[in-house]
Amino acid sequence: MGRYTGPSCKICRRERTKLFLKGSRCETAKCAIERRNFPPGMHGQRRGKETPYGVQLRERQKARRIYGLSETQFRNYFRRAVRIPGMTGDNLFVLLERRLDNTVFRLGFATSRSQARQLVGHGHFSVNGRSVNLPSYLVKPGDTVAVKERSRNIDAIRGAVESGSLRSVPEWLLLDAEKMEGKVVRLPVRQDVVVPVQEDLIVALYSR
Repeated sequence: MGRYTGPSCKICRRERTKLFLKGSRCETAKCAIERRNFPPGMHGQRRGKETPYGVQLRERQKARRIYGLSETQFRNYFRRAVRIPGMTGDNLFVLLERRLDNTVFRLGFATSRSQARQLVGHGHFSVNGRSVNLPSYLVKPGDTVAVKERSRNIDAIRGAVESGSLRSVPEWLLLDAEKMEGKVVRLPVRQDVVVPVQEDLIVALYSR
């Protein structure tokens, strides 16, 4: 199945929580969760209690949708996280945070991860002075992520930077807003990742 291209707000309603898929709109009264906090569809308000498997599945779906990944991509990250020493759930989210599209979003150069993914794919960013157009590229400590000179006047990027004061930059990143670049000062840790997901349920799901 291809990537979901329907209304983003339906995804948040299905998960019954804000996944911040539409940038600043999610902070306003126009957010679908504020208006209709129940799953979409004619039976949305009559869904029964979920089974333990259903609860685990919903956590995985939330994580997938927050980062905009397919099931195959997400499972590959999980397999990689298993091979890294430490807690598998923590390792999983550290890997997801290190994606270039997520880093661009965290630095405030895009209003949402989906917008960041598109901007990266169109070649508007560089890493250590070299053009990178792979959203899945994993940044590492010491890397410098910058908006290319020719891309600094793009409305989407400039608008995101101007409204960036509404979202704080995590401690593992150092932003230079004037130069429109950011540096990875260290690897993120689980405490840096503020997402409404319980990673232990995802680990339990894949361990079945």
